[in-house]
Amino acid sequence: MLPGLLEPVMLPGLPRLEPDCLPSFVSEANPGPYAWCSKSLLDQYKNLEKADAVFVNSFHELEPEEADYMTSTWRAKTIGPAVPSSYLDNRLPLDYHYGFDLQTPSTALCMQWLDNWPSNSVVYVSFGSISALGPDQMVELAFGLLNSDKRFLWVVRSLEASKILENLVKDLSSERGLVVSWSPQTAVLSHKAVGCFLTHCGWNSTLEGISLGVPMIGVPQWTDQPMNAKYIEDVWKIGVRARTGENGLVGREEVERCVRVVMEGERSEEIRRNARKWRELAKKSVGEGGSSDRNLAEFVARYCSLE
Repeated sequence: MLPGLLEPVMLPGLPRLEPDCLPSFVSEANPGPYAWCSKSLLDQYKNLEKADAVFVNSFHELEPEEADYMTSTWRAKTIGPAVPSSYLDNRLPLDYHYGFDLQTPSTALCMQWLDNWPSNSVVYVSFGSISALGPDQMVELAFGLLNSDKRFLWVVRSLEASKILENLVKDLSSERGLVVSWSPQTAVLSHKAVGCFLTHCGWNSTLEGISLGVPMIGVPQWTDQPMNAKYIEDVWKIGVRARTGENGLVGREEVERCVRVVMEGERSEEIRRNARKWRELAKKSVGEGGSSDRNLAEFVARYCSLE
């Protein structure tokens, strides 16, 4: 733990990390209601050296120095992206779903609504299954989306819906916006209408955005999310990180600014070009002979030879 850290951190194989880019369980003296998760994660790291093999849901090209370090330290191998095959190498064309959903997604509603709009014109907003925004942050996010003049599909879990002011609900559900309680995320991200993913930067969501070539706006909340947002903006250059104000909130002006940067600003084309590049590299990694494909083949060959 490094509570109260004020200076940037430099570690082998990693970019310069400002204190607000570090994982919350490293930099926060009091990790709040998620203290149990921080302890669990740290305990797992302590045990990695004991494992015969460690699989990492990433691909070597995405973070080569980090992957090499993990290989040398923990015998870890990248085998990702662990995204349904139909969205990547298409070896299994009917594999388009993870096999389960935490809630019932509004699949038909989402896809039919997206079908109405041009390419790269919709902002998809989702904060995953755990992160819970406060009421004030929900309001700022709502106004930022409305003020951006962009179409948006916003996933607001049922238990979170009451945090949106009643007088905003009608505006959010206008022709430009669709609010649902759950969505088929990979299907949504793969839709041509989606041009931006406003995300909490959880690793699964981040890797899905990379694999499907969608530029991102990072609004990290805790754990590894700040570092993921750092990589999105400064390393992979496929999006921007929204900054909090003195009150700890990402204000409506900042939300609007980030949407415009990714969707229409001078950096927009560069961000899209980078997103396409990483999408192709993700596909290549799981394709025949790719880095993740080879790692899996070597693992299988190793243990088959022990019989």
